[in-house]
Amino acid sequence: MKRFSLIIVGLLAAIGLHAQVMTGLEVLVEEGYKPLLGKRVGLVTNPSGVDHHYRSTIDILFQAKEVNLVALFGPEHGVRGDVYAGDHVDHGKDARTGLPVYSLYGDTREPTPEMLKGIDVMVYDIQDVGTRCYTFISTLGLVMRACAKAGIEVVVLDRPNPLGGNKVEGCVVEEGYYSFVSQYKIPFLYGLTVGELAILINQEELNRGQRGNLKPVRCNLTVVPMRGWTRDMLYQDTGLPWILPSPNIPSMQSALCYGASGIAGEYGVVNTGVGYTIPFETFAAEWIEANDLLDKLNSYSIPGVAFRAIHYKPIAGSKKDVLLHGVQFTFTNYEACPVSLVQFYVLQAINELYPDQNPYPLKSPGMLDKVCGTDYVRSTFGKRMKVADIVEYWNKDVEAFKRLSQVYYLYR
Repeated sequence: MKRFSLIIVGLLAAIGLHAQVMTGLEVLVEEGYKPLLGKRVGLVTNPSGVDHHYRSTIDILFQAKEVNLVALFGPEHGVRGDVYAGDHVDHGKDARTGLPVYSLYGDTREPTPEMLKGIDVMVYDIQDVGTRCYTFISTLGLVMRACAKAGIEVVVLDRPNPLGGNKVEGCVVEEGYYSFVSQYKIPFLYGLTVGELAILINQEELNRGQRGNLKPVRCNLTVVPMRGWTRDMLYQDTGLPWILPSPNIPSMQSALCYGASGIAGEYGVVNTGVGYTIPFETFAAEWIEANDLLDKLNSYSIPGVAFRAIHYKPIAGSKKDVLLHGVQFTFTNYEACPVSLVQFYVLQAINELYPDQNPYPLKSPGMLDKVCGTDYVRSTFGKRMKVADIVEYWNKDVEAFKRLSQVYYLYR
């Protein structure tokens, strides 16, 4: 049956149609909520937890007669997505269901024993973006830790990695650089679905807490897998609706581009489209000559990515109403592109064109090191601002991680 499904997916792709992937949520419903029957259920989710008809996981489980949903847990941005990036999430009550809502992005980021009282199984259903520094997978790990200690089962409803299942880039997190934006010893782009990642974290005992200095613990984990998803699929190939998991990832294109520009924001040199209508799709500043930057980047012949000149005024943020000039980028071959290095090529080009805009020494190096999982990138790239100086180190762990992670593949 699985082979037949893969053949159908391939035929749909060949004629230009999107596959109809079923998420773990939809499989759970079709199979009668089996892992949840007779248990008191907690749910970690946000607005990205929906089915094909945009019905919320919260509402589906709350309205199911077979399910006893008793509490909700909110990551960054809250369960209903009504909290902006980085803002404190408070405990409260869900207006639609009346259920208690516990914050996992406020005074604590790991559920406390008090929050977990009366729960037999914790369900996790959030759309991932495939990049290590996005906080939802960190929340997952801390939930798994807390549930392991409390003897509570964890059920992960799997969803696609929007970057596909083959893109692995970046060194793994090193000692001294574990944080809420780099919680696991995994690459920057890790090529796993959230369900596969949960299994790897659990089995390889990578879950060492937010600071990486706690004894790893394993939970009783069940992953409800998708149907019809294959590793070569980007999100646009799945036929699933995209619901923004956070305010600055409004589209599947934003998710694709985040890994290529998210680190650059920590340098404070360019705007990456945040505050404008195409977040994480641009590199721009008021002092850049757009065509000069375009020509310089094209001279590098970076595979799999194309640039165009762009001029825009952000509608929010520190550059609101300031006319910026630079480039917008898109991928022509995602698999061939060194995605996470694109931003470093841009920084290299800017330094060659505008050496007076060199960001070194950085005003706040700590977050850059946390996002990169190492201080090597900052310190070495800062000497000459040449990608060639960091590329070998940046990808030194890729092949070893691929060998490790393949053991936990749920999909081919």
